[in-house]
Amino acid sequence: MIGALPTSLCVGGEERRIRSDFRTVLLILEACADAELNEREKACVCVECLYEDEIPPELYSEALERASWFIDGGNAAQSRVNVRVMDWAQDEALIFPAINKVAGKETRSETYIHWWTFLGYFCEIGEGSFSTVVAIRYKLARGKPLEKYERDYLRDNSDRVKLRGRYTAEEDAERERLKSIFT
Repeated sequence: MIGALPTSLCVGGEERRIRSDFRTVLLILEACADAELNEREKACVCVECLYEDEIPPELYSEALERASWFIDGGNAAQSRVNVRVMDWAQDEALIFPAINKVAGKETRSETYIHWWTFLGYFCEIGEGSFSTVVAIRYKLARGKPLEKYERDYLRDNSDRVKLRGRYTAEEDAERERLKSIFT
């Protein structure tokens, strides 16, 4: 039905209730960005967090496919150029004020907001700090020249603009060891 916000997904020929609040999806996205988890663990986190009832192992693949559809806002998976220009965790302090401005309220204090509603707010973010940061990251990733105001913003806010890498505990330890050798 047009305009319906799904609270269940059809998996294995049955409607399976899902946790459709935006917080659940943000937890899933955070897990998917976790360098400590392998692909199988990320898939398990997604299925176990999103679906209210246990999904039989033989239906995991289908459940994951439907979950991906839901997380993508009901759009079929599209091939995208994979340029990372945002990080939900790192950019939280920029994202929520922008979303709240669109929503006209503090979204985090609401008891429930459907993921698609939240995603709609996100897609309508206009000019502001978050969009400036994303635009600069996009241009840097593509090797495009920055405008003067963007260069100034980058100079004054480099910690905010630079995306931090996500590393395993072992990788972090090795980076610290190498840093101590060369400093």
